[in-house]
Amino acid sequence: MTQPSTAPHAPADPNAIDARVFPPSARRGSDCGQLELAGIRATELVERHGSPLYVIDEAAARSRASRIRTALQAEAERIGTTATVYYAGKAFLCVEVARWMAEEGLAIDVASGGELAVALAAGADPARIGFHGNNKSEREIARAVEAGVGTIIIDSEIETERVAAAAARAGRVQRVRLRVNSGVHASTHDYLATSHEDQKFGQPLADAPRLVAAILAHDSLDFVGLHCHIGSQIFATDGFRESARRLLGAYPELQRLAGRPIPELNLGGGFGIAYTSAQADAVPDIADIARELADIVAETAAEAGVAVPALAFEPGRSVIGQAGVTLYTVGTTKTVQLTGSDAAADPADLGYAERRYVSVDGGMSDNPRPALYGADYTARLANRLSDADPALVRVVGKHCESGDIVVPREVLPGDVRPGDTLAVAATGAYCWSLSSTYNYVPRPPVIAVRDGASRLIVRGQTEDELLAQSVVPSPHEGDLGNGAGK
Repeated sequence: MTQPSTAPHAPADPNAIDARVFPPSARRGSDCGQLELAGIRATELVERHGSPLYVIDEAAARSRASRIRTALQAEAERIGTTATVYYAGKAFLCVEVARWMAEEGLAIDVASGGELAVALAAGADPARIGFHGNNKSEREIARAVEAGVGTIIIDSEIETERVAAAAARAGRVQRVRLRVNSGVHASTHDYLATSHEDQKFGQPLADAPRLVAAILAHDSLDFVGLHCHIGSQIFATDGFRESARRLLGAYPELQRLAGRPIPELNLGGGFGIAYTSAQADAVPDIADIARELADIVAETAAEAGVAVPALAFEPGRSVIGQAGVTLYTVGTTKTVQLTGSDAAADPADLGYAERRYVSVDGGMSDNPRPALYGADYTARLANRLSDADPALVRVVGKHCESGDIVVPREVLPGDVRPGDTLAVAATGAYCWSLSSTYNYVPRPPVIAVRDGASRLIVRGQTEDELLAQSVVPSPHEGDLGNGAGK
């Protein structure tokens, strides 16, 4: 499998809804061609819940979760082992979504005390929770141990002592994995590649024997295997193959230290999705990924001379990403000429002589990924069809930053205008999770849609709530600058 091209191309129809990018339920209705999600007009959702608005297609999220779990578990069974599929909560986590994932048979991966609290509030079985993080506080570790979290992923030598001490105090034997860096670099953005050596997560694979020996020295710890996550938004399995080879190559020495087989191997997640039609043809089917991964593990285990371990995976984006759509309202538009050096600077601008800037009522506060990673997205008019000539468009937000770009390059009908509803696809992962209140713009709500009905699953914020966070000293508190009022 090869990485998809990120170069945009002019769509044959700028009104078209690509089912490989939008949720499967997304379609143009008979009512003026309005976009419908799970049978509900986008304009109706905005009228009812406001704009901007995160929309999650529940059936799409559940179906994707079930399909990924089924594929990975079936292929693991084919090679004589089992697979546990953790939903990577950092992609998008709220109580309702955590409940969906548990009901679809997924375990849940959390990376903070707050995410742990959400998973527990959803009724997730603590034994099916994995706790990640490079800087877990002693309090977070204690809470995880006391809650009965199934596995804590040790990220540093210091954490070995902290987890061992917390488990001993609680009178428990805590299952742990050791996160290592295999040195395999995913073909992705530098900030999404998480297994190279010079970064904050994990430990060098060469140090694994020493670190595992330290874990084994504690009666309160049960070492169950290695963990490695090579990155995110990955389309090819080549990196997984080399990473698995290196990880399993370390297992004979770890087995000698433990005096027993090492039962598990966690290969992380990072499976990519299509954000644009240009990417969609290259996104592999999860059944193909699962088959290739199973073959890789079987082959590399045989090469290392070890039994095939139980497997674990941690998909997040690939579960929830395509299920999400963000709805915006267009506020202003303007057109700039692409002349001289501007026109030649970016050949991906498709030969257009001008660009139309379309400003919406959200931006980098509800989706910082374009600013952080140069991420691309697909936008469509949601409130109507248009037969206007296509125009090169840049969808931008309302924030006081020139980098506040929602969709850097899109082709839309040239009559896009104030008041239009704009739908941006594949925003289920990392948009709400990374959202902020920059410029005191409140976070939007999140709603779930299914079978013609919508319901609120995360409340949005109001300006009054943001203002209430400011502490206004009373006149009697004195001048804190000189120590008064203490």
